Amino acid sequence: MKKVADIFQRKGLVNITIEPSSEVIQALKLMAEKNIGSVVVMKDDEYLGLFTERDYARKVILHGKNSSDLTVGEVMSAYLPKVSPAATLEECMELMTNHNIRYIPVFDSEQYIGVISIIDVVKETIMDQQDTIENLQNYIHSV
Repeated sequence: MKKVADIFQRKGLVNITIEPSSEVIQALKLMAEKNIGSVVVMKDDEYLGLFTERDYARKVILHGKNSSDLTVGEVMSAYLPKVSPAATLEECMELMTNHNIRYIPVFDSEQYIGVISIIDVVKETIMDQQDTIENLQNYIHSV
């Protein structure tokens, strides 16, 4: 059974964070520069939440607010679940579905490691299925 650690083994660690006092525009620039859809919000190594493109669209744009006038802490999503590298992909899919989220921060104990997205989970699941199919085909041809 595939685990979150397998995703990081494939894609590497990208653990980008931002302070809650940062302006939303700074977070958007950081996300655009790094080509990511979310950034973990931390203060003094404490996890506070996640700021996502969805937060921006629903809490800034739709309310006619200015991204230079708001801080990340004002619009971030707090109280989201987090997982460990040992979590299974099935557990992640269930969390994402139940909480209607696309990103989950990953922590090893209290140490922040990175974020996985639904795309990461789907990609890893497809790769695992392709490996299974290939192994079955090899087995069939060897018999």
